[in-house]
Amino acid sequence: MHTQEAMLKHDKKPPQTQRAPGRESDMIPEPIVIRESYRGSGKLENKIALITGGDSGIGRSVAVHFAREGADVAIVYLPEEEEDALITREMVGNEGRKCLLLSGDLKERKFCKAVVKETIKQFGKLNILVNNAGEQHPEEDFMDIDPDIMEETFRTNIFAMILTAQAAVPHMTDGDCIINCASVTAYRGSQSLVDYSSTKGAIVAFTRALSGQLAEKKIRVNGVAPGPIWTPLIPSTFKGEKVSKFGQDTPMGRAGQPCEVAPAFVFLACDDASYITGQFIHPNGGTVLNT
Repeated sequence: MHTQEAMLKHDKKPPQTQRAPGRESDMIPEPIVIRESYRGSGKLENKIALITGGDSGIGRSVAVHFAREGADVAIVYLPEEEEDALITREMVGNEGRKCLLLSGDLKERKFCKAVVKETIKQFGKLNILVNNAGEQHPEEDFMDIDPDIMEETFRTNIFAMILTAQAAVPHMTDGDCIINCASVTAYRGSQSLVDYSSTKGAIVAFTRALSGQLAEKKIRVNGVAPGPIWTPLIPSTFKGEKVSKFGQDTPMGRAGQPCEVAPAFVFLACDDASYITGQFIHPNGGTVLNT
């Protein structure tokens, strides 16, 4: 069986742990960024996309899929994720598109504005904003959640999303869009990720509220709520044995791959979704939700 096909059908991962924020090249096995069989059809030709958390995981996969569909991209990443960011830039370049690297911390308000400014300066416009950057800090006992860590999680996961959108909207016009990355935990919760789940719930509410405001300007605002996806966030925040069983509690019995999530972003970013706003797509392995 082909390697990619085998990985998508048989989810076997050894126990492993990384230091946060994790590195994709150290994961066993490495995530599937894009299927070899994926054929671009110009759905995003001449579009410019800004993707936060674009160095690895879902963000990297979105960047490469967008590039294969004809878009140039700017990716935002933490300085310690430089190695992964350079690989992503190379992958985008291999698709014949440009990739602008923007290093910094989105918890800093000024940086949220700066990434939009630099994208406009480099490419002259901004058509698609993908708010994907996120962090999580598992804590089994709710009473042990550190208020400082909780605040950092909210600043990265939702405050930065709102601030970056505020900076982007004045540069967007008819047909442009914002796509926010939430999580299955927004709908079903997670006992060990109480604060993280709360931020993801806020993202759902933010997406639905903002979509109403921007509908008049014909700027669409949608989201993707992935289930358990094999990204560096997993081995860098969970313990080894939990990593090896990650995703096996879904109806499909395995974790998803980034390549199984990114096409949802492509759909929401292109004209195929021209009559869709305020909605979420749920690539979650069959988990039934009350959405």
